[in-house]
Amino acid sequence: MQHLVVVEDDLDIKNELLVLLRRNGYDARAIEGFSDVVGQILNTSPDLVVLDLNLPGIDGQYVCRELRRKSSVPIVVVTSRDNEMDELVSLSAGADDFVPKPYNGQVLLAHIASVLKRSSATTLESSLVIHRGVTLDTARCGVSSDGRTAELTKNELRILSLLMRNAGSVVSRQRIQEELWQSDEFVDDNTLTVNVSHLRQTLAGIGVTGFIATKRGMGYIIE
Repeated sequence: MQHLVVVEDDLDIKNELLVLLRRNGYDARAIEGFSDVVGQILNTSPDLVVLDLNLPGIDGQYVCRELRRKSSVPIVVVTSRDNEMDELVSLSAGADDFVPKPYNGQVLLAHIASVLKRSSATTLESSLVIHRGVTLDTARCGVSSDGRTAELTKNELRILSLLMRNAGSVVSRQRIQEELWQSDEFVDDNTLTVNVSHLRQTLAGIGVTGFIATKRGMGYIIE
């Protein structure tokens, strides 16, 4: 199930969006309050952000720029600021699509599905992820560093790929569990801990230590 985050200050519209998205198969949640909006979004490791521009104390276009500076997460701007300049500035700031209010629910869903499809295709095309001298090859299910290579299990691959593609941001344990639920085995909190421990051992076997840090009560991060 794809995870979407809604950033909207109008309570009625926020609830309307959440209902619409959940009824159409998305795991949709809204941020709580408007302090550290970017941090809240990144901490949930979403598959897509639905972003309003008129936010209390912060401009949505600034949020868009900061998100794009730190992450490649797809962004769909949904706003009453519907003039051409707002659309141009939003797209220039890194938004993937722009939908003016009032919106048609089915049209908005089509825009979201299209952006997610493009994002998924781009991810599949990029089989190599490189960070701090560690190279993850998702096509070959392997990881390498300084000429040493190790094979990864299916779960190790999913965990490491998720963490490396979100390097610099904490990925919650729940988000990782959702990624592992795509496999055939049941994944609980203890299973996740064991899988992360095995992954660290695999990395240590090629000389990579301290690569994955634990953020207690939050999740894991590769800095």
